[in-house]
Amino acid sequence: MRTSTLANDSEHSASLARGDVRGSGTLSWVLVIERSGLLVLRYGLVFLLLLFGALKFTATEAEGIRPLVENSPLMSWMYSAFSVRTASALLGVFELSVGLAIATRRFLPRASGLASLAAAGMFVITLSFLFTTPGVLAPTSETGGFLLKDLILLGAALLTGAEALLAGARNQPATREFAATLG
Repeated sequence: MRTSTLANDSEHSASLARGDVRGSGTLSWVLVIERSGLLVLRYGLVFLLLLFGALKFTATEAEGIRPLVENSPLMSWMYSAFSVRTASALLGVFELSVGLAIATRRFLPRASGLASLAAAGMFVITLSFLFTTPGVLAPTSETGGFLLKDLILLGAALLTGAEALLAGARNQPATREFAATLG
């Protein structure tokens, strides 16, 4: 039978927020799960950005993204400035660079956080393809489902970006007090 009261739950929450999990095996496991989830999100995001970035250098992928890019008011300009293959390669360079920068979280948390925010911006743009590409939301379209995965990737980028930026702020003497007020 559970005998914990709301006051005790609040006390445990405050203790957890301070990072004090001594004497509480459950809370320490929750922290392990949280940290594991964040690692999977961050490095899963890195893996997918590197994979999709590398694929942008292939003719198949360049042609595959063509209808999305040419119907986008935000990106269609690329085809008047570059060939389809060059535009795709430039997008690939961006994705590879962002993926590698996110991977630097341990050594350069601020750079990793900013890269995650850049990825979030990219996912917002790719989600806009759902509204700008004719037929993409048709029940028979595989592209719509493929683009919807970017909702999850957007969440991953925002969460990993916030975590990395907070970690970077905690490491800076001028912002340590501010970061402490954030938890």
